[in-house]
Amino acid sequence: MTTWEKWLEAEAGQREAAGLTRRLRAWAADDATIDLAGNDYLGLARDPEVRRAAADAALRWGSSASASRLVTGTFVLHEELELELADYLGQPAALVLSTGYHANLAVVTALADRTTRVLSDAHIHASLVDAVRLSRARLSVVPHSDVDAVHAGLAAAAEAGERAMVLVESVYSVLGDAAPLVELAALCEQYDALLVVDEAHGVGVHGPGLVATLGLAGLPHVVVTATLSKSLGAQGGAMLGSSALREHLVNRARPFIFDTGLAPAPTAGALAALRAIRARPELGATVRTRVASLADILGVVAPAGAVLSVPMSSPQAAVAAQAAALEAGLRVGCFRPPSVPDGISRLRITVTAGVPEDDWARAVEVLVDLVKEHQ
Repeated sequence: MTTWEKWLEAEAGQREAAGLTRRLRAWAADDATIDLAGNDYLGLARDPEVRRAAADAALRWGSSASASRLVTGTFVLHEELELELADYLGQPAALVLSTGYHANLAVVTALADRTTRVLSDAHIHASLVDAVRLSRARLSVVPHSDVDAVHAGLAAAAEAGERAMVLVESVYSVLGDAAPLVELAALCEQYDALLVVDEAHGVGVHGPGLVATLGLAGLPHVVVTATLSKSLGAQGGAMLGSSALREHLVNRARPFIFDTGLAPAPTAGALAALRAIRARPELGATVRTRVASLADILGVVAPAGAVLSVPMSSPQAAVAAQAAALEAGLRVGCFRPPSVPDGISRLRITVTAGVPEDDWARAVEVLVDLVKEHQ
């Protein structure tokens, strides 16, 4: 056995002993299991109009963009989606990338360098963590949603003459709480810093997102990133901000420059979903109503987004509860270290508007029994 094989075997053994082994599980298109594990918050990934738009785009444009967007990989579809995204979110401009992960990498690495001070909330997504590492910026991790800590960090950066950037999510995916965006935006304006807000879990559930809802859209010191794979039911990511920032990313962001453009099918699917969200605001309202009701029934704090986290006693308990749910015809997720910022394993329940009322009522019954048995 080689050194690398021995190392892989040891790593696998440690994961298994700690209850942290993850496995891929494929499921069929006609699977009747109620899905409360995915990120299709508004149920648009399987909406007939969205699916038709994606299929038509594949037939018309092909299965791939076939090149970087700076070569021949920019289609009229991309420009339509960017214009309508920017309009809906109240931003001057948008730039679409192949994933939300790439959107975060692009923004941070194109704007930050060794002369930049980045203040990163302790609970930000892994894509933003990786982005800061790649940028080689001076990093300060601040306690979760601690406005005073951000204030102190920005004051220190200003005194040192450093450009400063603050990284947050509008709605955090694990605990489901909302960032204090108004206070953070005011501090960034005061200290001439940039506030980068990942709206992955805000857009759709809260209409155009919390940045727009709170009146912060279009401010020159507030930049938004978003994913097209959650409420928009497709795939891809986007940056939303000034036209100057968009131009800078087109010229300097390696995750944009060296990546194949977003394929036609998800581009058109996201565009159709965006139009559906604008025409059907009740979808987001359904998610907010359902998540508040379920949180009350299960005795946990209601999240600001669509993902409800139910604390479990251990990684093994979370996995056992997840397996029991699947046996009962309900697919849920689970958070386990190192994916959870506080080290507490949880059931991850995605509340969606896409589940019919009778299925939703059955899912709630299953979850109540499940939590009583395994929590």
